[in-house]
Amino acid sequence: MAPIIIKSILISESVDPCCKKILEENGIQVTEKQNMNKDDLMAEIKEYDGLVVRSATKVTAEVISFADNLKIIGRAGTGVDNVDVDAATKKGIIVMNTPSGNTISAAELTCALLMSLSRHVPQAAMSMKAGKWDRKKFMGAELYGKTLGILGLGRIGKEVATRMQSFGMKTIGYDPITPYEVSATWGVEQMSLEQLWPQCDYITVHTPLMPATTGLLNDTTFAKCKKGVKVVNCARGGIIDEAALLRALESGQCGGAGLDVFVEEPPKDRTLVDHPNVISLPHLGASTKEAQARCGQDIALQIVDMVKGKSLVGAVNAQVLASTFSQESHQWITLGKAIGAVLQSCSTSKHPFSNVQITTRGDCLKTSTGFMTSAVMVGLLTGESNRCPNLVNALTIAKESGIMVNQSHNKSEGASYGVCEVHVSTNGSSYKASGSFQGGMPVLMELCGSVFRQSVSLTGNLLFFKASASPQLLQSLAGLLATAGVGMESFSAPAAKTGDLWYCMGLSSLLGDLGALKPLVKEAVQLTI
Repeated sequence: MAPIIIKSILISESVDPCCKKILEENGIQVTEKQNMNKDDLMAEIKEYDGLVVRSATKVTAEVISFADNLKIIGRAGTGVDNVDVDAATKKGIIVMNTPSGNTISAAELTCALLMSLSRHVPQAAMSMKAGKWDRKKFMGAELYGKTLGILGLGRIGKEVATRMQSFGMKTIGYDPITPYEVSATWGVEQMSLEQLWPQCDYITVHTPLMPATTGLLNDTTFAKCKKGVKVVNCARGGIIDEAALLRALESGQCGGAGLDVFVEEPPKDRTLVDHPNVISLPHLGASTKEAQARCGQDIALQIVDMVKGKSLVGAVNAQVLASTFSQESHQWITLGKAIGAVLQSCSTSKHPFSNVQITTRGDCLKTSTGFMTSAVMVGLLTGESNRCPNLVNALTIAKESGIMVNQSHNKSEGASYGVCEVHVSTNGSSYKASGSFQGGMPVLMELCGSVFRQSVSLTGNLLFFKASASPQLLQSLAGLLATAGVGMESFSAPAAKTGDLWYCMGLSSLLGDLGALKPLVKEAVQLTI
């Protein structure tokens, strides 16, 4: 992958000082500005290549629309629901988080709330501070032998399970992604939600906030639970329907709730906060010195490693880039972009594209179809609109433009070296090109049925033209170029001898006017790669 240049980063929230220190030690200028409103952020963001946030900064589509230079948004923590990932992707901005930075802190707080709910610890402490001694009022229950339902069996869900098992709790759970056999190795029996609801004495949620998880606990699902079930949310406000929770608390269907997060933070409606059976906290899941240091360090190191071309960790919208951090992948990306650029130039008069088929061949490309497809689309789409395609957003732009993109790998065909073949359809016409790497250089082997005797080196100023084979063709073109003050540095002719065929010349500079070639050629395009 071509190096991503990050010269300046804005940190818009309180992030551990180690983040700034690591970034500056690696030559990145860092500015810290906290408590900005939306207008302040939109005005400020124009100046920076990167933005580091926690959970308070709302990086909306409107904010992103002002981020003319932004290349990365780093979230120092788990989850990115305060970032409009779709808007960032469309603009080609990498969104990155630190998925493991606050795992232990969030898991420990969850366990603390589960224990506090079982023994009314905060309520009893406040009663004592008020000068009371109400032993009977705060009769609790043991966790031993009780069933804990864990919704979301990722890193945090796993850590909660192992800790609460030490209290003798039975742990059951639900997760649409984690395989049953995997969660079984850490003592969690997975089942459907319909099976889970009636078994739980306690329920804790550890999912992202998305349409499928919004209101996961609601009037209907509370009614399916045991009467008096206790719930904990240290994940995201909105996973538990707050109005439904209040109704369940009032009816006794829910026996208590531990809430570290709310739909609105801080909550203006304090009905839940003030409820006697609710333990409420001001979003403290990641508020430990260890978690903040870990998240600050992780996001800084991840950005530095990306800039240095070492690796890409924590990217939530650019997984295709994860396998592009090797010299070999850089070469193939260069080839893909170049083939796309050639086809874009040759088919300019026939745009827009309707279908693109990218086929890779050879063992060395069997795991590269993803980034090769994105690279080809970057070449095809560059100059098509006022948007700037890159490996992050090329497929999104293609989809929005109505281009159907298909990719495949054929390991049984072709030589042992890799070959990339691209076929585009546009307004009833089709164009095809194939290329490879030879002698460390990207080369074009075929263009629209013309197989070159000597592969075209895809670098420098290139003139592609379509003409009938003629003994005088090369001499006549050389004369025209000389008259225009342009030198011919290379010439690639097709192997076939008859019909209208594609040729390529390497030039010292681009021609000012292609019209002079019209008596000799049927079509002509030029580009710089």
